Amino acid sequence: MNAEEAAELLGHCAAFDNRKPSAAAATAWAAALHDVPLDDDTKAAVAAYYSTPPKDPSDKLWILPHHVRTLRSKIRSQRLENFQYEPLAGETTAEYLARYRGQVQAIASGRVAPRTDRLALEGGPHRNVAQALEGIGRQVPTSDEGEARETARRAGPLGIECPACAAAIGRPCKTPGGSAKQPLGKPRLKPHTARIRAAAGTPEATPQQQSAEEERRRQASRIALARMEADGEIHDAEIVEEEAS
Repeated sequence: MNAEEAAELLGHCAAFDNRKPSAAAATAWAAALHDVPLDDDTKAAVAAYYSTPPKDPSDKLWILPHHVRTLRSKIRSQRLENFQYEPLAGETTAEYLARYRGQVQAIASGRVAPRTDRLALEGGPHRNVAQALEGIGRQVPTSDEGEARETARRAGPLGIECPACAAAIGRPCKTPGGSAKQPLGKPRLKPHTARIRAAAGTPEATPQQQSAEEERRRQASRIALARMEADGEIHDAEIVEEEAS
């Protein structure tokens, strides 16, 4: 925008706020809006500014160059809300950039009408969403049918009932014992080993296997204790008497 175009824009503003345009004002506005052309969108930005009432009814609206720049960009961005690039088969990167900029400019300027329909999302829902939706609409057992069981399962050890402390699905394992404040015991930071194995599908050891494992650990403890005692043992010094010459 040059000074002559800025003077025309100031005359357009004066129709709203009765300002007194001057050559100095036109030069200043041309410097502030040097990269903004005088087009229909620029004049529409002025109209948009004066069509919005001020926050304080006693204040007088007075448009400035930065208002024109911001509102003009907003008007042009609204036309690009549903923009979708229309490519050509086999186009190069340079051709893509040129066509993309051309389509954006054509729609933003209003020379090409923007799309009024929104693009539809394709594909089904994520598998986690699909699994969650499977339970919607299922009938919940009544009291006559027995206590309703929780059907939602969580991934990991908390997705099953703990075989060690009987913690319910989704609830943390408990330590042995309890208190008046926590009758069922204090929550454990980590699930019981049996719960972790059950969640992973690892079969439980038989009584014979458990007994053999316990005996192996006791034998290892005895060997380690014997080594510690042997390393710490101090032998009595042997006294060697010299024969008299």
